[in-house]
Amino acid sequence: MHRPARLRGLAPAAALLLLTGCSGGGGGVQGEPGAAGVRDPLFPRLGNGGYDVRHYLLTLDYEPRTGRLAGTAEILARATQDLSAFHLDLHRMTAEDVTVDGEAAAADQAGDELTVRPRRDLTEGSLFRTVVRYSGTPRTITDADGSEEGWLTSPGGALAVGEPAGSMAWFPGNNHPGDKATYDIAITVPKGLKAVSNGELARETTNGRRTTFVWRSAEPVASYLATLAIGPYRLTSSRTPQGLPVLTATDPAAADTARVSARIPEIVEWGTGRFGPYPFSSAGAIAVRDGVVGYALETQNRPVIPAGQFDTTTLVHEIAHQWYGNSVTPRTWQDMWLNEGFATYAQWLWAEDFEDTPVRESYEAAFADSANWAFPPADPPSAARISDAPVYGRGAMVLHRVRLAVGDRTFAGIMKGWAKTYRHANASTADFTAYAEKVSGKDLDPVWKTWLYGKGRPSRP
Repeated sequence: MHRPARLRGLAPAAALLLLTGCSGGGGGVQGEPGAAGVRDPLFPRLGNGGYDVRHYLLTLDYEPRTGRLAGTAEILARATQDLSAFHLDLHRMTAEDVTVDGEAAAADQAGDELTVRPRRDLTEGSLFRTVVRYSGTPRTITDADGSEEGWLTSPGGALAVGEPAGSMAWFPGNNHPGDKATYDIAITVPKGLKAVSNGELARETTNGRRTTFVWRSAEPVASYLATLAIGPYRLTSSRTPQGLPVLTATDPAAADTARVSARIPEIVEWGTGRFGPYPFSSAGAIAVRDGVVGYALETQNRPVIPAGQFDTTTLVHEIAHQWYGNSVTPRTWQDMWLNEGFATYAQWLWAEDFEDTPVRESYEAAFADSANWAFPPADPPSAARISDAPVYGRGAMVLHRVRLAVGDRTFAGIMKGWAKTYRHANASTADFTAYAEKVSGKDLDPVWKTWLYGKGRPSRP
C-alpha cells in the first residue's frame, strides 16, 4: 500500500474431484466448532479457525444502476480439526442458501460472521466444498484510521479493495492473510463495461446485454489482495523483455497515466534483477479515476492506483510488493512492516539506480523525520496505526541497518533469498530475523533491539 498523505472460468475439475465430504454414519465424528477469528494481534476477529481454504470459485453478477450484487461462492477447503461448525466472514450481504458437499447446511448470520453447520461433522484432514448463494448491496467499510475499503462505487461501476478487511464486503471467506488460496472469479456486468480482477483473463463472452469476464489466479492470493474493478476501462497489453505478460486497465478519466504505466515492464525487469524471479504469471496495474479510493494498493498482479498518485515512485513501491507482501505474505497484521519496509526500501534502491539519490541519503532523510519514531515498526500500538510512518520509513531503516551490518553482497543475497525461501507462503518477523542471521552468520540482535523494537530514536543515524 502507498498512502503518501500519511505514508500511510472456473474451478479446476481435478480439484473438485478431490472432495471427500463429511464423515459418514456409524459412530460419527465428535467435532467442535471452528473459532470465529484467528486471534490476530491487531485484528483478533478477522479470519476463522478449523479449516484452510484451497480455492475460491466466485460467480458474480453486478448491476451498477441499482448497486445490487448477486453471487455464488464455492469454497474448497481442508478441515484442520474435526468440525461440527465453522465460520465465514461476510459483511452486510445476505446468505440465501448454503450447502456443504451438496447437502443443505444450517447457517446463521450475526454481524460479520456467517456460521455454517453441516448436516454431518467434518473429519480433520478431509476436503470439503461449501457453496454460498448470497446477494445484496455491497458496502464500504471505514477502517479505524478513517480510510475506506471494501466495495467502493464509481461512476457507472465499482472498485473492490480489501486491506485489511474489505474482501468480506463482496464475498464470504476466511478473511485473514494467513489463509491464502487460488481464485477463479466470473463476473457479469452490463455490455460495454469491463470487469478486471487478479490473475489472467481466461474468457470474455457477451450474451445479449451482459458480458461475463472470467479471471483465474493460479498462484495463491491473500484475501486482502483480491480485487475487482468494474467500469469503462481500457485494457492495454504488453510484455517485459523476458516475455512476461503485462495487462493494464485504465479508466478514461485516468488516461494521463499511460506514460507512467508504460514503464511497468522496465520496473518488473529491474525488480527481477534486485529481488529474484517475478513470482506471478503476469504483471500490470489498474489506473482508477481520482475520488474513488484515497490510496494505492498492491492488489495481486495489478496494483490499484488513483490517477493523482500514478507516478513512478508509487508504481515501484506497489510492484515491489508483488515479491514482498503478495508472494511473501505476513503471517499476522503485526508483521506489516515486512510488506511496507521492503517496498519502501525498493523505492530507495530505485532512486539510487535511476535518480542519483544514494540509499544513504534516503535513509538519513527517514532518520530525520520524527514521524518515523512514533513506535517500533514491528509493534504497531493498534489496528489504526498499521499504515503509519514507522511501518514504512523505519521499516526500511531496519533493512538498511541489516545491510550495514552484513555488507552489500550478503544483503543482496538476503533480499533475494527471503523472496525465494518464502515464495507464495506466509512469514513472520521472527522468521525474517532468524533468516537474516542464518544467511549472514552474524548476531544481529543489536539491530533488532534498537531499530526494529527500540522505542526511541538513536542519537545518530
